[in-house]
Amino acid sequence: MQKKSTLPAAGTLPKLASPALRALNNAGYTSLEQLSKVTESALLQLHGMGPNAITRIKEALQEQGLTLAKEK
Repeated sequence: MQKKSTLPAAGTLPKLASPALRALNNAGYTSLEQLSKVTESALLQLHGMGPNAITRIKEALQEQGLTLAKEK
């Protein structure tokens, strides 16, 4: 019996709390590639997005060799 991977598929959003996932979906973000073009401050402005979700997003981006956009 193979063990199921707990890591998200490449490019997909990481496992987040429901409010954070809803915030991303409502804003039209469905992939890590899209999030790599967004700043941390822009994400934090989304209702339902908090520091824990930001940390998980950053970790998922890093696993794919990506980062959030730089603040201007």
